[in-house]
Amino acid sequence: MSMMQFIARNFWHVFPILLCGAAGVLIILERSAALGWAYPMENVDGFFERIRNMILRNSIQEAIAFCERFRAKPVARVVREGLIRAHQPEHLIENGLQIAVGEATEKIQIRTPFLATIANVATLFGLLGTIVGLVQSFEAVGSAVAQQRAALLAAGISTAMNATMMGLAVAIPCMIAYSILMARTNKITAQIEQSAVRTMDILQQSYFNAKSGDASAGDPKVRRNHK
Repeated sequence: MSMMQFIARNFWHVFPILLCGAAGVLIILERSAALGWAYPMENVDGFFERIRNMILRNSIQEAIAFCERFRAKPVARVVREGLIRAHQPEHLIENGLQIAVGEATEKIQIRTPFLATIANVATLFGLLGTIVGLVQSFEAVGSAVAQQRAALLAAGISTAMNATMMGLAVAIPCMIAYSILMARTNKITAQIEQSAVRTMDILQQSYFNAKSGDASAGDPKVRRNHK
């Protein structure tokens, strides 16, 4: 029995597996595009170097505008949230960064865990089809004449095994894609968390540089040395 014949004869058993496969393909395509191209930022070190130079020049608005150019990138959104609160106390800046990191992480992780669920459900539907096929084959064998029993039993077992194979054919690619996408998700999430730390570090450097500059300006010895 070919796979097409199996699908035609057992459509209502196969339909849930096909539905799982279609959902898995859509999620894999969408998440691959998002995690592979939309969310990652190229040359993160160069981005932070420019942000650092702007902040140390006290050009906060320029740095915010620079982040606006990369609004689709979670790293830029987290940095922007920290810069918007740059004039606020340190704990408020940290709260804003934590909120931005949480929102970005949630957006990055969305839908990917469904692939593991789809893989498990497809496997279970395959096993269900196997059991149904075996039950039907044994019922047919029990009521058939001796000459037909071997043929009916073989056909029933073939149907049962095809159901299992189809469930696994959906489950295995979904589990592989899930592992790859989760690895990519964890990498981007770590990059986002690191961006929050780097933003806070740059703002603290700017604050202490400004504070030390004010202290130097008020020190008579420093003024005499500058003369």
